[in-house]
Amino acid sequence: MWGSDMGSAEAAQRRGAVRVGIGGWTYEPWRGTFFPEKWPHKRELEYAAGKLTAIEVNGTYYSGFKPATFAGWRDTTPDGFVFALKASRYCTNRKVLAEAGESIARFTGQGIVELGDKLGPILWQFMATKKFDADDFGAFLKLLPTKQDGIALRHAVHVRHESFACPEFVALCRGAGVAIVYAHSTEYPAIADASGDLVYARLEAAEERFVAGYAPAALDEWAAAAKRWAAGEQPDGLPYAAPDPASKQPRDTFIFFINGAKVRAPQGAMALIERL
Repeated sequence: MWGSDMGSAEAAQRRGAVRVGIGGWTYEPWRGTFFPEKWPHKRELEYAAGKLTAIEVNGTYYSGFKPATFAGWRDTTPDGFVFALKASRYCTNRKVLAEAGESIARFTGQGIVELGDKLGPILWQFMATKKFDADDFGAFLKLLPTKQDGIALRHAVHVRHESFACPEFVALCRGAGVAIVYAHSTEYPAIADASGDLVYARLEAAEERFVAGYAPAALDEWAAAAKRWAAGEQPDGLPYAAPDPASKQPRDTFIFFINGAKVRAPQGAMALIERL
């Protein structure tokens, strides 16, 4: 459906890194289905990080954390593991995005740099009712810092209103070097155009009837898409808003199984990792 995989060691060298994970690591239905029975709660991150290669942190959307907390996450996870952090709701849930500067600075300055090289992209998620306003959204993108305390920051924006599915929005994000989140959802429109130096995909349509949330054939297609994204290519069959593809360059690719049948998310992520 989405074209053939490049396949070969030589092709792999021309790809960015692909990391796959879930949203958070604390969810009661995962006990006995993902975590072993009676596994200590305080060691759930350790276990999850041993099976996956990334986690999207949702807690940072609702509240701030101390630098020591981020340092603890860093020290609990293996080399190469990456956290994507959902930015504070106070940054994105506002009528005028151009006025978010103070909230953005508070979020990036709370100690996230303690994650070091395990700090992945920051996810800026907007309400489904938020409509595209080119001037205001462009002003918001200009507020996103490229560094915090000398550490490079990378950003991805997750918009969920159909008005964003237009070439002007894609052009704004490409100009700012900010990724557009591709969300495979049954509820919201999706935008698959690449922008920036990374790809951020959220697989939100898992079904409990499948052991891994998605059918095996669908997982095969996501694996092929991941390899094409990482190689800077544009998978066929996805919804694009701009007439032209982004420049071809290797892109680090982050794929999260999140929402949908959440109980299946870890199995989905592990199944996709096996295919990669």
